[in-house]
Amino acid sequence: MNELPVLLANNRRWATGMESRQPGFFAGLAAQQAPRYLWIGCSDSRVPANEIVGLAPGELFVHRNVANLVLHTDFSCLSVLQYSIDVLKVEHVMVVGHYGCGGVQAAWEGRQLGLVDNWLQSVRDVAHLYREPLHQLAGDAERLDRLCELNVLVQARRLCRSTVVQQAWDRGQRLVVHAWVYRLTDGLLRDLGFCAASLATAEEHYARAAGFGTIGTGDAESRA
Repeated sequence: MNELPVLLANNRRWATGMESRQPGFFAGLAAQQAPRYLWIGCSDSRVPANEIVGLAPGELFVHRNVANLVLHTDFSCLSVLQYSIDVLKVEHVMVVGHYGCGGVQAAWEGRQLGLVDNWLQSVRDVAHLYREPLHQLAGDAERLDRLCELNVLVQARRLCRSTVVQQAWDRGQRLVVHAWVYRLTDGLLRDLGFCAASLATAEEHYARAAGFGTIGTGDAESRA
C-alpha cells in the first residue's frame, strides 16, 4: 500500500503540468470526446497506446485484452466497437498486436496458465491453421513473430466481418480497418499491409498479407 501515494503524487504533477502547458485542457476534455481512431490492442503494460502514436487524451479510443483478440462472442469488445463507430464516428480502427506477446507464446507452446487458456484458444486456432508455413520458418523466434502477425491479421479480418462494421459500410460511413504490430525492442509500429474499407478489400488484403494460398481452401479459412 505504501506505493499508492506515489501514484497519486505522480497524477497531481501530471495534471498540473498538462494544465500549465494547455490552460483549459481538462475543461475541454470533460465537455466532449471526439477521437478519430479506435485502438484494439493487447493488455500488455509495455504497450501504451496513446504514447506510441503520440496522441493526447481524448484523441484515441482504446480497447485492450489479452493477445488483442476480436471475438464475436466478446460483448465488451463489440460494445466498444459499436459505440466508437456508431456514436463517436471514428474513421480508423487499428488492431495492434506486438512481438513478444506472452499470450501468443503461451498458445504456441501449449503452456497451461489457467482460466486464460480458454481465452487463448482463438490464438491456438490460428497456430493450427498456419502450422505448416510456421514450421517452415527457421526457428521458434521467427515462428512466434510470424504468429503474432497472423493473429493480428485474423483479428482484423474478423472485425471486418462483424455486423457493426458491415452495417457502417452498408450505410456509407467512412471507416478503415488496419492491422499493425509493435516491436518492444525498438518502439516502432509495423503496418502489415491490411487496410480495408470494404469486406472485399479486407479479404484481398488478408489473402496477400497472411499468405492465404499457403493454407489451402475450405472450412479452415472460414473459421479464422
